[in-house]
Amino acid sequence: MRKILLLTSLFLISFGISAQTETSRILSEIEKNNTTLEAYHNVNEAQKMENQTGIYLENPEVEYHYLWGNPMIIGKRQDVTVTQSFDFPTSYGLKKKIAGVQNEQADLDFRMKRSEVLFRAKTVCIGLTYLNAMHEELKKREQNARDIFEAYEAKFKNGETNIIEKNKTRLNLLNAQKAIRENETQQNVLLADLKRLNGGKEIRFTQSEFAPAELPENFDSWFEENREQNLLLQMVSNKIDIREKQLKLTKALNLPKFSTGYMSESVEGEAFKGIALGVTIPLWQNKNTVKLAELQQKVAEEIAADEQVQSYNRLKSHYEKAQQLQETLKDYTQVLESVNSTELLKKALDAGEISLIDYLMELSLYYGTVDNILSIQNELSQTLAGLYYYQL
Repeated sequence: MRKILLLTSLFLISFGISAQTETSRILSEIEKNNTTLEAYHNVNEAQKMENQTGIYLENPEVEYHYLWGNPMIIGKRQDVTVTQSFDFPTSYGLKKKIAGVQNEQADLDFRMKRSEVLFRAKTVCIGLTYLNAMHEELKKREQNARDIFEAYEAKFKNGETNIIEKNKTRLNLLNAQKAIRENETQQNVLLADLKRLNGGKEIRFTQSEFAPAELPENFDSWFEENREQNLLLQMVSNKIDIREKQLKLTKALNLPKFSTGYMSESVEGEAFKGIALGVTIPLWQNKNTVKLAELQQKVAEEIAADEQVQSYNRLKSHYEKAQQLQETLKDYTQVLESVNSTELLKKALDAGEISLIDYLMELSLYYGTVDNILSIQNELSQTLAGLYYYQL
């Protein structure tokens, strides 16, 4: 488990996150406390032990015969046989090599499970970052709505406005408060998810700024450069290696099987001792095993080719989506600069330059732009997380 924990920093870097951010701290905590990962670790160790089972010589066989004669005058007879059977010698080396590659596959399986858990935690953290940023924005909106309501309430008491205008500001405040409550509900849901991922231990997350979005300049070059770091491609390549070695082992097991040992036979007044040699000729038992192994290897190669295509297309779709989101985010950011801010709108309202309804409409346009920017940042971060899913 400690060996696997050392990979956490690589996982975080792949998402473009500094090791000092709150997200990295959360993911490190979850990796240590997640009960699913602990279970997977134990399964991994058991699987590796199983891979090392059954790769050695068969157990030696000892036989003892005690026979009494009939008629009794011919005496008693005792036989002792000790034999050791073994497959064709090259098979044992192949079995050890297969066990080694299977252990590598078990580690890759564990790392894939680990990626699934941390990816889920990562997406929750991104979602919380978005909700935390929205919470800060919604609190500002609530305060602004409260200021407007209190101002119009004072105007209403002084006879400077009517009940309709006052109610509009009251409704505006209620809507702002409702948005905060809904946002807090979503925050609590995701915090509960983080707690579950953290093994049931309480966890806090206050980050409200998104990590910088960095995309590779060229997808194809990036994909080729990171091929060896792609967990999925490593796994399918490993499976081909296993099948190739299993085919060689199957051929070796179709060669003659030998046995050797010691044998003694004794009767009254006589004794015979010597060696015992045997050979098993594989005529029927292993029929079609080589053909089956060849078909399994072919299937593994076809699956590997398909997985490579699927992985490429899946990651490229994330890459292209991230590019589009970056462009959209840039456009919205430029638009936000030209939209009146809340401060300017408030001054115009106080100066009587715009009506309350115009103020609320302009404010809604401004808030909508801010909402879109935060939403796009959230979607962009989620998309980048998917792009680097299979990286170490």
